Amino acid sequence: MYPHSPAPRGASAYSNGLYSQPPAPRYYDYNHQSPTDVNSFYVPRVQRLPPYEWKHPPSTASVSLPHTPNMTSGHKRQNGQYSPHVVKRQRLDSSPHPRIGSPVIRGPPPPSRPDQVVTGSLRPSFNDFDDSYPSPHSHSHHHGLAGPESSNSLQAYAKDKLSDQMVELFEACQQQASDLTQKEICRARLQQDIQCVFADARLYLTGSSMNGLGCRSSDADLCLVLKEKTRADPLLLLSALQRLFKSLSYLERTQLIRAKVPILRFREKGSDLEFDLNINNTVGIRNTFLLRSYAYADLRIRPMILVIKKWARHNQINDASKGTLSSYTLVLMVLHYLQTRKEPVLPSLQRDYPECFNPFMDINMVPEGSKQVPPYISRNPSSLGDLFLGFLKYYAMDFRWDKQVISVREGRALPKPSSKEWRNKYICVEEPFEKNNVARAVHEKMKFDAIKAQFVESCQILQQRKDLDSILPVRAIINKESSKR
Repeated sequence: MYPHSPAPRGASAYSNGLYSQPPAPRYYDYNHQSPTDVNSFYVPRVQRLPPYEWKHPPSTASVSLPHTPNMTSGHKRQNGQYSPHVVKRQRLDSSPHPRIGSPVIRGPPPPSRPDQVVTGSLRPSFNDFDDSYPSPHSHSHHHGLAGPESSNSLQAYAKDKLSDQMVELFEACQQQASDLTQKEICRARLQQDIQCVFADARLYLTGSSMNGLGCRSSDADLCLVLKEKTRADPLLLLSALQRLFKSLSYLERTQLIRAKVPILRFREKGSDLEFDLNINNTVGIRNTFLLRSYAYADLRIRPMILVIKKWARHNQINDASKGTLSSYTLVLMVLHYLQTRKEPVLPSLQRDYPECFNPFMDINMVPEGSKQVPPYISRNPSSLGDLFLGFLKYYAMDFRWDKQVISVREGRALPKPSSKEWRNKYICVEEPFEKNNVARAVHEKMKFDAIKAQFVESCQILQQRKDLDSILPVRAIINKESSKR
């Protein structure tokens, strides 16, 4: 395992003395008395992330996050500005100043309306999204915008053909509200049935469906948390679930996959929606909210990652089961590139706000922690096309695969250690919480050479033509995604 970093700056002792105690929830109605509604979504408009209603028993802790000084950057937030934590019936606060490298102070939450949404019902609420009214859930730290004149429009980064093509592909392929609705309804129904076998079960939607990086064709990842079965054999538990799932009329094609993290794969009958369910792999919950915070820190992140995943999949280098890159690895590679520019597009959230992403934080507190991250504005004005081309060039020519480890946690490339986990590995990408190598699937030199060659080839072609169609069949991909509407 990669060597542990020193205790976070300014953190007090917590459990093992390494991290500060997680903050207590302040403005959320957490209640596990309605277990079918552990995840409750309010579906957003385009480019808005659905708030995650994460319910858990009330905490008696009164610990608050460290007070941070105010930094005025001269860029006031605008009403309706892009935000990762917009909720139903919420008025966006226009008073705080987004930071450029420093935190901000938040005021108290706006008063709640009598017609506020009541959580805990058996069916999630999806309709009538309205951001013009306050909500009891509206006290959240929003990420600031980056780029030309602090614009809140993607068009500010799409003034050339390549960038415009990237925006078009993103807008056609990004996950829609109806897609999330379908996943959540199935999750809620499934949790009820699972609780007939495991009464303490909690089923969480994770991965790209929740972190803002999904597309219409994305599968849904589920994490089943069984607190009373933490030491049980996951294969035995999944086998029991497989028997249950085969008896459920709304599921089909149930398959047990014996991977390093075993999963139960199945489909919702009558649709193309596929689910992958794991047991107690809670790091997936933690990294869902970390990636979600990065995804909405800057307008360019989501389009860039979606296009890169489509490019990698088209060129057959995005399939860990076949010895190439997993989507998670690709996302971390993109974030690392954006963190390491001369003018960074992204900060390192774990380095700058360790208390918000404490790896020992109770799993039910994870969503609350990510909401404490202050706004951030990048001084990097690069267009989407320039960033994409720079990404290809970085991994084609600049990154030292044989000597460096990609670390989003540290926001830089680390020297490759000589321990068994990292020695003789072709690609080294650190998992931000567990600190192991998420690129270990690339264990054949032939596959590694193919990945490097694809970066080089695409970089050369795109540098010359500045046309996304030259390396990716844009229209065919859009048509395929559109067929899922």
